Amino acid sequence: MTFETDIFAQFDKKWALLTAGAPDDFNMMTISWGSMGTLWGRPVVTVYVRTGRHTFPYMEKGDTFTVSFYPEEQRKCLAVLGTMSGREMDKMHDSGLTPVEADGCVTFDEAQTTLVCKKLFSQLLPKERIPEQIVEECYSDDAEHVMFIGEVTRIIR
Repeated sequence: MTFETDIFAQFDKKWALLTAGAPDDFNMMTISWGSMGTLWGRPVVTVYVRTGRHTFPYMEKGDTFTVSFYPEEQRKCLAVLGTMSGREMDKMHDSGLTPVEADGCVTFDEAQTTLVCKKLFSQLLPKERIPEQIVEECYSDDAEHVMFIGEVTRIIR
């Protein structure tokens, strides 16, 4: 498995779509926080989901998730998926994306690259362990994040 990219731009500048759940019941959300690397001798992706997000219970419950990356022409779609909740809209039908089963989870036909991940670890990021300046910038009135680490089990292009 290989995935060559500008690692710092992939999440922050290009964004990604995190999808969790089963093909018959899933949710997706745009993410701009994430990392890729090696942990415990495995290729991993780390993503962060606020506890108040509709995707959070899907991440908690499931054993797999996908992180997918898209061409620039999908940016408007990703912007909507990152600002609207699955509680407020039918993201799957309203997005215009075409869901595709991926090892028990979901990705989308329009993705340039999808990382299929097996959840290895999750942990709440407690505000008291984060520098005060970052808490003020990122957590003034929002829910905390949970960090999810997933082993990349397959790369789909």
